[in-house]
Amino acid sequence: MLAKAEEILRRIPLFAGITEGETRALAARMSAKRYIVASGKVRIFKMSPSGREQILSLEGAGSTIAELPVFDGGNYPASALAAEDAEILFISRKEFQAFCLEHPAMALKVIAVVGGRLRRLVGIIEELSFTTVRQRLIALLVRLAQEKGPAGKQGIRIELGASHQELAAELGTVRELVSRNLGRLQAEGLIEVEGREIVVKDLAGLKSEQGAGE
Repeated sequence: MLAKAEEILRRIPLFAGITEGETRALAARMSAKRYIVASGKVRIFKMSPSGREQILSLEGAGSTIAELPVFDGGNYPASALAAEDAEILFISRKEFQAFCLEHPAMALKVIAVVGGRLRRLVGIIEELSFTTVRQRLIALLVRLAQEKGPAGKQGIRIELGASHQELAAELGTVRELVSRNLGRLQAEGLIEVEGREIVVKDLAGLKSEQGAGE
């Protein structure tokens, strides 16, 4: 377990730059439970009293989760659920605080990671407060299309990788609105919906619609 934990720690950006001795010291404090995602994916989300889910992030191998309670002693303010088979490493608050006291530079790295999370959460709040479901859906489709690359003869084919319900949770809405807006975009000739695959037929048209209402 110790050797495997050391190997995983070397691949995690948070622990980049620490010495071999520091890596061994940290690995010795860990157990195979939670905190660092060694493999698989973990969904971080909030659930409303009515059962509506808002996805905050999807963390893959090399990510860290639940850093905040290490420092403030409170509960983790969100829920975490494995989105697929995952292996998670755990280090307790007490052990990690002791490690930070021995290696002060580590605390600064954690602050940087938490700061990055705060910036992303502010971005989510901004999107939910100031944009419509249509705008958020279009922004997602544009981003995925741009990541996919040049268009083929029929357009840019993208894989959503999620059901309409999961997509709704990511966009901060309900499944019916996602399906309705996908249908509207298809009727407008901007996309073609084929199950969980979408063909972006008019990327320039989608971009021009990002500022339009729902």
